[in-house]
Amino acid sequence: MIRILACLAAAFFLVSSPAHSQQASRLDEIMKRGTLRVGLTGDYLPFSSFDAVTSKFRGFDVDMAEALGKALGVKVEYVHTAWPQMTRDFEADNFDIAMGGVSITLDRQKKGLFSSPIMREGKTPIARCTDRGKYQTIADIDKPGTRVIVNSGGTNERFARANVKNAEIRVYNDNVTIFDEIAKGDADLMITDASETRYQQKLHAGVLCAVHPEKPFDFAEKAYWLQRDFALKAFVDQWLHIAVEDGSFKKIYAAWFE
Repeated sequence: MIRILACLAAAFFLVSSPAHSQQASRLDEIMKRGTLRVGLTGDYLPFSSFDAVTSKFRGFDVDMAEALGKALGVKVEYVHTAWPQMTRDFEADNFDIAMGGVSITLDRQKKGLFSSPIMREGKTPIARCTDRGKYQTIADIDKPGTRVIVNSGGTNERFARANVKNAEIRVYNDNVTIFDEIAKGDADLMITDASETRYQQKLHAGVLCAVHPEKPFDFAEKAYWLQRDFALKAFVDQWLHIAVEDGSFKKIYAAWFE
């Protein structure tokens, strides 16, 4: 009994000691450092795009990152990553937060925390407008002779491999020009996030058409992927809540999606 009481006393001391209670959070570290490190792939408009000539990022989540940096009172440092290596970069602590159209997954949740969702999503096809009626369902798509193109390493490839067994799956490593492959007839369709199909339909007006983006095949949400620090998550969630309520989120959203 004496030993148990001693252990309990020691545990209470550790929990209540100033050193333990004042341990710096990542939020504290970011503000002390003066920079917020944001991981972006730079190949997923309208969320993020990287210009190799100017070495600058642009996109919806770039504008959101700048707004978050301003709210924190720090500068934003962009870290270039890629979908196949994003998880490795996250685990290596190369950035504090991953932005740029990141989908919530349970595998990612195991390694970090997600902010409040910023939009509802789901996978849906995009094809040449002349073929839009051919690819309404997975069964329509999953036939021999159909050429499904996917970008490497992300949720698009995982969805295709889980659902497409008879059609050809072609992996294409340049997410910037992947839609041109469909436009010129070297692939038939891509299954990707509804938000991206809407944006690419606008860029390829009259050539590529989103297939029922309002009714995607599955359910998903996009959010910001944070290193596991609850103080940082609480701040980001509160910032997002205020941005939605004061109209600043809607203003940034409209500039890229409408």
